[in-house]
Amino acid sequence: MTIGALWRQWRDVLGRLGFDSAALDAKRLTAFALGLSDLEIATREGEAVDDASALRVAELLQRRLAGESVARIVGEREFYGLAFALNAATLEPRPETEMLVDLAIGTLPAGGRLLDLGTGTGAIAVSVLVNRAEVTAVATDLSAEALAAARGNAQRHGVGERIEFLQGSWFEPLTTSPQGRGGERFDLVVSNPPYIASVVVDTLASDVRDFDPRLALDGGPDGLAPYRTIARGAAMWLKPRGQVMVEIGFDQGAAVSALLTQAGFGDVAIHQDLAGLDRVAIAHHIVTKTRTAR
Repeated sequence: MTIGALWRQWRDVLGRLGFDSAALDAKRLTAFALGLSDLEIATREGEAVDDASALRVAELLQRRLAGESVARIVGEREFYGLAFALNAATLEPRPETEMLVDLAIGTLPAGGRLLDLGTGTGAIAVSVLVNRAEVTAVATDLSAEALAAARGNAQRHGVGERIEFLQGSWFEPLTTSPQGRGGERFDLVVSNPPYIASVVVDTLASDVRDFDPRLALDGGPDGLAPYRTIARGAAMWLKPRGQVMVEIGFDQGAAVSALLTQAGFGDVAIHQDLAGLDRVAIAHHIVTKTRTAR
């Protein structure tokens, strides 16, 4: 069997089973199993595939048939034009989070200092630093395994010397790290925290429910637990007029705005994505006025 015939065979299998991206998935996984680039799989379609190689392809496609995402299978996901390695403790960075990166890049002052809470793969902080060469960052995560992936991604993209990784829950490692943070303050606190209500997690699509870490999905009984922690703690670590910026669920704009306002933040704004859904909440450390942008 040739390379072209092999990936098309699996395309047809996926297609019959209702996979929307059957052709793309089959081609990508075949290329990955055979160690080929996207260009090579297109230019070498007529080459024969031996039995051992065909078996490797079949093993990967069986994982896809079981609901595992292509990104999980190949071990990386593209985000903000960069490739980020994944592991079992990290969420896959998703396109909607790129809005948060856009806003952070545009918000940080020259030479700004960024704090990324629950960094996961490091996608937010690393993407910001790649595009703002004078910015530095601290990133925290509860999972040592997630931090290992984030460190690797930072090194891969040349920003490892400008970002410090600390293990712990939210702001906690800032107060307990051996270095002692002293009077350190940040220009911007960012986070894409877990924001799905606990009872909803089990109803999610299988590629999310069964393969993304629950710790990175479950936002507590109402999905707002992390926002309460961030709202309570952020002011301590922000410079005057510093900002907090968080990704939110499509129906959480009003609730997160209220939490930030109650915590003493001002100029609260909700930014919507291209679909018109609430996506990012931003607030300033010092209260001036409260408004909601739509």
